[in-house]
Amino acid sequence: MRTLSAVWIVLLLAGSTAAYAQVKVGFVSSEAIMKQLPDAQDAQKQIDALVVEWQNELNKMQQEWQKKYDEYDKRKLILTEQRRAETERDLHDLDQKIVDFRNKKFGQNGELFVKQGELMKPVQDRVFKAIQDVAVEETYDYVFDKSGEILLMYANVKYDLTKKVLEKLTIKTGSN
Repeated sequence: MRTLSAVWIVLLLAGSTAAYAQVKVGFVSSEAIMKQLPDAQDAQKQIDALVVEWQNELNKMQQEWQKKYDEYDKRKLILTEQRRAETERDLHDLDQKIVDFRNKKFGQNGELFVKQGELMKPVQDRVFKAIQDVAVEETYDYVFDKSGEILLMYANVKYDLTKKVLEKLTIKTGSN
């Protein structure tokens, strides 16, 4: 749906400006660029190595929990009520430790997210700057990224309607 919307936007822009000048539109595949860029490959290898290390730690913790649970399950009928409660508490604490570790490493704002930003942002900034430079040098009016969701990577400022829309809104808002 977004792809179709982006295509319609380009066609609309091209059609509305056809009376004035020819609009030059280009696209890039940032995914292909990142796959071929040595800096990006190195950064991805570092990230992958961390993921493997953390996943191994997580697996060990889960195996430890499973081993303790299996022992508890075999012996729960012969354990005293107090010992059973202690073991269940230990299992719960270990389970919580696993959840906390997973969130700390792989969660929404976890170490993986931070590390990806730290390693990939400089590379992405370089790619974005190169796209803008090529667009200006080759006189493109719009450049889209076709990787995944279509994103507008560059737009010639002469097509920016923001001020006009704000003026129209201000006029309507002021008169109402």
